[in-house]
Amino acid sequence: MITIGWLQICLLFLAVLIVVKPLGLYMARVFSGGRTMFSPVLAPVERGLYAAAGVHPAKEQGWLAYTLSMLAFSLIGFASLYTILRCQAWLPLNPQGFGNVPPDLAFNTAVSFVTNTNWQNYAGETTMSHFSQMAGLTVHNFVSAATGIAMALAVTRAFARSAAATVGNFWVDLVRATLYVLLPIAVVIALAFVAMGLPQTLDASAVATTLEGARQTIALGPIASQEAIKQLGTNGGGFLNVNAAHPFENPTALSNYLNIFAMLSLSAALLYTFGQLVGNRRQGWAFVAVTFTFLVVGAGVVYWAEAAGNPILTALGLDPALGNMEGKEVRFGEAMTALYAAVTTGLSDGGVNGMHGSFTGLGGLVPMFLIQLGEVLPGGVGSGLYGLVVFAILAVFVAGLMVGRTPELLGKKIEAREMKYAMFAVLILPVAILGFTAISAMLPSAVASIGTAGPHGLSEILYAFTSATGNNGSAFGGLNGNTPWYNTTLGIAMLLGRFAYAVPVLAIAGSVAAKTRVPASKGTFPTDTPLFVGLMIGIILILGGLVYFPALALGPIIEHFAMLSGQTF
Repeated sequence: MITIGWLQICLLFLAVLIVVKPLGLYMARVFSGGRTMFSPVLAPVERGLYAAAGVHPAKEQGWLAYTLSMLAFSLIGFASLYTILRCQAWLPLNPQGFGNVPPDLAFNTAVSFVTNTNWQNYAGETTMSHFSQMAGLTVHNFVSAATGIAMALAVTRAFARSAAATVGNFWVDLVRATLYVLLPIAVVIALAFVAMGLPQTLDASAVATTLEGARQTIALGPIASQEAIKQLGTNGGGFLNVNAAHPFENPTALSNYLNIFAMLSLSAALLYTFGQLVGNRRQGWAFVAVTFTFLVVGAGVVYWAEAAGNPILTALGLDPALGNMEGKEVRFGEAMTALYAAVTTGLSDGGVNGMHGSFTGLGGLVPMFLIQLGEVLPGGVGSGLYGLVVFAILAVFVAGLMVGRTPELLGKKIEAREMKYAMFAVLILPVAILGFTAISAMLPSAVASIGTAGPHGLSEILYAFTSATGNNGSAFGGLNGNTPWYNTTLGIAMLLGRFAYAVPVLAIAGSVAAKTRVPASKGTFPTDTPLFVGLMIGIILILGGLVYFPALALGPIIEHFAMLSGQTF
């Protein structure tokens, strides 16, 4: 580890913290129905969309109607994307002449992009036409992110209101999140990416002659525009197979910095938006403190592990001074690869600029564990916020047990109903992750897909279902997921991670919204203090540690100690 590496990491976090407040205030104004700089242009478009869809923006919905609207929109989105992929060969903008996507892969991909997971069991440059990339995948990069933001707003209003029967209007939240937040910022980022050298063209490819005289066909396409919303919406699905490790998606150190900044800024700013809308900005900063604590520690551990090098190679006489550069791009190095790995897994982004499966045992453990903590650090846009609220509910419940009082969060009593919903949401993740991993580790046809024997092979399977259920989308590498078994089970895991988690969270929103907001008293446990931040960190760690430690011990932990002792498998 070197000073310049730590300086790069610190400057990135500082840049994000600088935009948290202004961006958070802007989104609070948008979702409160206030006028913005884009209103003269976008307000007529917004009204036109409502008129075309028959939506009455002033008419709000209860939590059940809000939930059913979200599920119906997601179902229609899945059906439309699945149809595009299955009919790809007959649709326009297919200069490469790609055929239709097979049924199981189309199912997996459609579920993946509708749930904001963007797990990719395919190579984009050899599978997807320009039409599929733009009208299919990129569109869902926008609307799946907007859906997450909408659900977070429903939860936010539940705590902001008192004795309310409604939590907002899903269609209004969806439109405003897309029009006023995601679209204008994505345009700016896309233009910046084009200036940095990312291709943006409808050409299929370019032909180059190598130094040896051979002809090489280089895939092209509308990459910059998809890369922008991929990061801003914490989608992570790359236009090209190796994602942000490819020079056409991430050509320079500056573009790498913008990648990380884009994926982190919106999710972090939404935490401030929450504090602004509930009337307690300190609460928003408390959530920011929780997430940044995990990200800083996670990035630091990965950087330390990778900079120390591979002990096995060191024992063979390789100079450890350059660290473990396997699976990393030299234009980024260990520091920015470590930061990228921590941020993309602390979020539900899933984009990668290095191969996590090539990290050391400890370096590979951290990204996996950050996903297993619930994708709340700060998680996907919107989904991370409502996930943090669930952990806040658990934290105040524990605090209430310690002091002998009914737990409260932002003036709302947390009672048995909310706790049941919260526990259901929290438990669905380990049930899907560990359940599917256990079955796959025992099924010969599933085990045949791993690329490495021993604990690393188990890590490949565990990481896949962790990533899918956590709606992350990154992969450990080595696992051949494009099989009927993995396409189907990973798709089911994504659905559970998105909707089996979101529905009870929206039920919590409906229950909390109906409660009368009571003023704080001398006995109220404050939830915007360093003490509460520490309690939330402890709750998140305890749940993650107790549930996943046995599986991690059989995979990356044993691999770490084996490397220290010079053993290979």
